[in-house]
Amino acid sequence: MTTAIAALMFIPLLSIGFAHILWATGMTWPIQDEKLLAQTVIGTPGIERLPSGWRVFATGALALVSGVMALALADHDSGGLWLSLLGLPFAALFLARGIIGYTSRWKEQRPEPSFRFNDSRVYSPLCIAIGIGFVALVWFRLF
Repeated sequence: MTTAIAALMFIPLLSIGFAHILWATGMTWPIQDEKLLAQTVIGTPGIERLPSGWRVFATGALALVSGVMALALADHDSGGLWLSLLGLPFAALFLARGIIGYTSRWKEQRPEPSFRFNDSRVYSPLCIAIGIGFVALVWFRLF
């Protein structure tokens, strides 16, 4: 069961990480226009381009680390209690991002229509699902 949960978490986190690393190198896949890509994935008013390469790369690296963490939590025989407890900040981070996406302040800070559309249907629900996945993985390790 935990292997399936971790795999279902790892696949989108790997994809997110891979996309961010591509963007950090200057590629704009899957959207050819950098301005539209920035509006779609960042969403702040008047954004013209993605943030600096290292910031985008760091986001991608953190997504990959999160995916690896999910896989590590699925292995009940390694890491001990410290690894189980380390899963809680990951859960909190993803749950917070997902929930924040539905607040009026977040919507005011990120009004770009392409971002709003994707955030309410993909980004925020996915973050909540990943956060719940981390909670489940920690739960199964501890109980």
